[in-house]
Amino acid sequence: MSESAATAAVKRPLLTPFNIIAGLILAAGVAVGIYRFAVGLAPSTNLDHLNPWGLWIGFDVMTGVALAAGGFTISSAVYLFGLKEYQPLVRPAILTGFLGYFLVVLGLLVDLGQPWRLPYPFVVQAGPTSALFEIALCVALYLGTLFVEFTPAAFEWLGWRRWRRLVHSMTIALTIFGLILSTMHQSTLGAMYLITPDRLHPLWYSAHIPVHFFVSAVIAGLSMVIFESALSHRVFADKVEITHEKLDSLTIGLAKAACVALGVYLAIKVVAISLDNEWALLFTPYGHWYLFEILGFVVLPMIGYAIGFRERRPTLIRVSAVITVVGIVLNRLNVSIFAYNWRLPSHERYWPHPYEIIVTVALVTFAVVAFKWIAGRMPILHEHPDYRGEH
Repeated sequence: MSESAATAAVKRPLLTPFNIIAGLILAAGVAVGIYRFAVGLAPSTNLDHLNPWGLWIGFDVMTGVALAAGGFTISSAVYLFGLKEYQPLVRPAILTGFLGYFLVVLGLLVDLGQPWRLPYPFVVQAGPTSALFEIALCVALYLGTLFVEFTPAAFEWLGWRRWRRLVHSMTIALTIFGLILSTMHQSTLGAMYLITPDRLHPLWYSAHIPVHFFVSAVIAGLSMVIFESALSHRVFADKVEITHEKLDSLTIGLAKAACVALGVYLAIKVVAISLDNEWALLFTPYGHWYLFEILGFVVLPMIGYAIGFRERRPTLIRVSAVITVVGIVLNRLNVSIFAYNWRLPSHERYWPHPYEIIVTVALVTFAVVAFKWIAGRMPILHEHPDYRGEH
């Protein structure tokens, strides 16, 4: 990108429709956040002892971690499996992953009754046999790993050659470490629900739910990369260096992987129902909702990916990616909210408080704004002219 283009990126007008809307959402989120910390969880949420986890865990944490899986998925494909043609997608995926995990931490701070105790598992009373301890440890370490993996772009932007060279030399080690951490905590998020056989509906509960969470996270990562790359190519057209033809070729390749991953996920879901012999539940209202999730957001996009790959139709692939991302969100919300405490009467069931929704929307908006600001200034979607071919 030329110096004039970089200057233009910085000097764009501030009072655009996007900035105004985003500013209003962020202001509302900050106001609600202050209110939540001032009065506590009870007045600002619909959480209680029967429903201790709500939208801030189900979406901000469970869904956020899954949708941020593109970082370890793409970096592993490029640096560990030698798929160098996907190199242009690595930095956007890592930035998306870093912002996603950062929002997970912010979501936890808002959700915890005593957020200042977030470091307690590490420094006060470690629980090495606890799933929550393992998730806290892995998420903290992986957030730091993603930050280090992101820094070469920042160092290139700042002109810090020595620091950039140092971090670049650690690429393989960081990728392996990130892959290990992601494999552990993506599955352990599902493992937390192993202790809820009487609360989580049998169609979503399984002894193999950790495997379900990990495989679906891989699907989410691939689909988010497809969606994010297409959106970035349109929004940042003046900064993206790869051509539409090259992006279409990469998208078609990712579609093959996503189709296979969806097929594996569908198979293990069918096996889970077979092992528990829960077929009769498919003919209940909850069964209809389960079929809606599986048929509409697993089978349908899997077919879309397959046709898109076979007939080389990138638009169909991108539509399938959006459907898949929505399906991942629906699955995590089903497990954490809609199919949880399913035996309780309707008046005791949890439904998000408007303040919870405002905070969640504000967190997502913050991620979009942060990505837009960083990608508009740093070499995320293009190579820095001083480091071409060195990634």
